[in-house]
Amino acid sequence: MSFKKLITANVLATALVACGGGDINIAPSVTSNTTGGTTGGASAGSSVCAAYTTGGTTFQGTLSGNNCQYDSSFVDISNPLTVDVTFQDLPNDGIHVFAGSLVVGQNYNTNADLVAAGITQGGDGPTVSIGAGSTLAFESNNDFMVINRGSQIIANGTAAAPITITGERDAVFGVVGPEDVQVWGGMVINGFGVTNKCAYTGTRGVDLAPASECHVVAEGQASAGETNYGGNNDADSSGTMRYVIVKHTGAEVAPGNELNGIAFNAVGSGTTVEFLEIYSVYDDGIEFFGGAVDIDNYIALYVRDDSIDIDEGYRGTITNALVIQSETDGNRCVESDGIGSYSDVSATAGAVADLIARGLNSEATIINMTCIVSANEVGTHDPGAGIRIREGHFPVIRNSIVTTAYSGDEKLGDDDFNWCLRIDDEGGPAALAGDLEITNTILACQDLIDGDLGGGSSTLTWLDTPAFDNATYQSAEAGEDPTATSNPALIILDNFYSVLPAGMTITGETVPTPAAGETFIGAVIRADDWTAGWTYGIHAGSRAQALWFE
Repeated sequence: MSFKKLITANVLATALVACGGGDINIAPSVTSNTTGGTTGGASAGSSVCAAYTTGGTTFQGTLSGNNCQYDSSFVDISNPLTVDVTFQDLPNDGIHVFAGSLVVGQNYNTNADLVAAGITQGGDGPTVSIGAGSTLAFESNNDFMVINRGSQIIANGTAAAPITITGERDAVFGVVGPEDVQVWGGMVINGFGVTNKCAYTGTRGVDLAPASECHVVAEGQASAGETNYGGNNDADSSGTMRYVIVKHTGAEVAPGNELNGIAFNAVGSGTTVEFLEIYSVYDDGIEFFGGAVDIDNYIALYVRDDSIDIDEGYRGTITNALVIQSETDGNRCVESDGIGSYSDVSATAGAVADLIARGLNSEATIINMTCIVSANEVGTHDPGAGIRIREGHFPVIRNSIVTTAYSGDEKLGDDDFNWCLRIDDEGGPAALAGDLEITNTILACQDLIDGDLGGGSSTLTWLDTPAFDNATYQSAEAGEDPTATSNPALIILDNFYSVLPAGMTITGETVPTPAAGETFIGAVIRADDWTAGWTYGIHAGSRAQALWFE
């Protein structure tokens, strides 16, 4: 970083503190101790900056102030990392800053090229390792991060030292507002798992085999930036992510192509994802295109589209998911589709039924989720709402809370918005047949249900089946506080924490009993707060604004 840039950063930080904006404070700069000359087109830095050697040439980031700078000769879309690289936590709160995209591993779009490269499963390609406490930042909103098939990310943060991936305007200059989006692109992880965008013979989990080559084009840039995903290995590993925060994503990296927080493209169950936060995103928080990766302890805060988006035959488990929409923006807590390119597939008689029969539709499991939905109608995408299940998705959802009670929808003047649950397409018959399950769950919205199960069957009647042990509560149109502090009619939350079942009140309903092995309903309780100490935006001391319902 040049002296001029350092001065600019400090001036911006001072102005930011004065006006109360931005996400983080800027640490005082230190004099660069850059050593060495130019190697392979990249300036050598001190030993703290990441380095690698390939073809006899060493490439290393440049230390400027506290930060390490990486130009396109180190890594970019057309210059992916082809060997293992480690980004360690930098002293004095230094930041790893990328002038281009961080692409790990080469992309291959034919079986022959994969075989020639020796890429058959996760771990065959290069690995990027990110040390606990590290911050990675991208200069441009054209930049994004890709983990290609065969490669892995090893990002082992801790509660005391989480890993943050964001934009330079946030991490370095601190000029990003708390709900700003599109500061950079986002993350894409490509795996060898099953996606129903590919053709297979046989049945999933039994004798499934590709009927042809499987190389689905992922979201992102075209040409040199194009990447692919898909295969036949739902147990594939793309690495480990623990205590990771991804912030301010969703930029349009190609015309009409906005990225998510993280796109999990056919990522397998061998991948470990625990304690993940997606913060302030233009598009979806996490989106699954097939695969079977599990997510434990997930937070979505200020996601403008769907906080959890499921498609193309995803069959993983999401456990402990806390979704908090913005007061004025946000679409669905869960948008779930069973079959990719559904309209095209359904045009062929029997095609959808065939995919379902062979286990190629989505069947996600969601356990202990809390959705705090805002009653917005004019946000970036569609109005705020709860769970939508459609296009052949047969999920299992239990021990969850979905509510719009904090805000109601009186200001909209229309009772068709801000519903808790909507089930479409094959979901209706699947629910009646027992293939789609929602149990031990609380739905508290002014508009509880949108639509029915088909054939005159009521979604609300089905949901209230006594054996399912659900509770439904039509909250006040003007909104009502679902906490114990001021509202004896509905007590299910304490801020965003779940109230223990013994302390819950749901007027007109019996409080559900947590399913076997679980002690509470929803994502998190105050007495065992897994969100504390590492997240951004939720707790005082690590946020730019209070939660809107506090």
